[in-house]
Amino acid sequence: MREKSKNIVLCRDLGLIRYAEAWDYQERLFDASMKIKLENRHNNTDKPVPHYFLFCEHPPVVTLGKNGKLHHLLLQPDQLKNLGIEFYPINRGGDITFHGPGQIVGYPILDLEQFYTDIHRYLRELEEVIILTLRDFGIEAERYAGYTGVWLDVDNPQKSRKICAMGVRCSRWLTMHGFALNVNTDLKYFNYIVPCGITNKQVTSMEKELGKKIPLEEVKASILKHFCEVFQCEVEIEESLIKKHL
Repeated sequence: MREKSKNIVLCRDLGLIRYAEAWDYQERLFDASMKIKLENRHNNTDKPVPHYFLFCEHPPVVTLGKNGKLHHLLLQPDQLKNLGIEFYPINRGGDITFHGPGQIVGYPILDLEQFYTDIHRYLRELEEVIILTLRDFGIEAERYAGYTGVWLDVDNPQKSRKICAMGVRCSRWLTMHGFALNVNTDLKYFNYIVPCGITNKQVTSMEKELGKKIPLEEVKASILKHFCEVFQCEVEIEESLIKKHL
């Protein structure tokens, strides 16, 4: 029997980009893929739906998921503005989180019907990618029962801390949004929110855990390697096309 070919995921690194600009770009890719899916369904055709994996960093910004609680933002809008922090209520799952320089943000835009139709499995596999990546750098991370994301020391409630937040949107099995891994992130910004709406839990970074700054490109390479392993796909990096598409 002929082995099924692997899904090809197009990777684009957007660099440091304002949240609104990256969100708009995600929406355009998402809408274009959704149009193909709906045309396939209506016309009984099988036109390939492209898969994307976007890397980026954002200037300081706080985002609030569609089910998030506004009171988890601990500052007033004018205080945020004075600190140079943007704020966006958005259409992903999850509560409130912070994005900023030194943090690797990943936005997979995948047609899960070409992988599997299980959003919970998708989230667990995203977590697995980050767990394996952190292991490459000597950090033992794990899942925390009842919480999405990647954590350290989950067996010790006094020391458990989150290193990677996740929040996704999925419509007709098409995904967007994704994860935010704290690499060299300035953690002071998390004092202005209740991270992910979870009280009495700390946030950490690779830099804090290892006592040194970590090259972002090395972490991205590790993420892509494990993404291919976990999702049984191949990645094509399209760096030369980034500015053309934005």
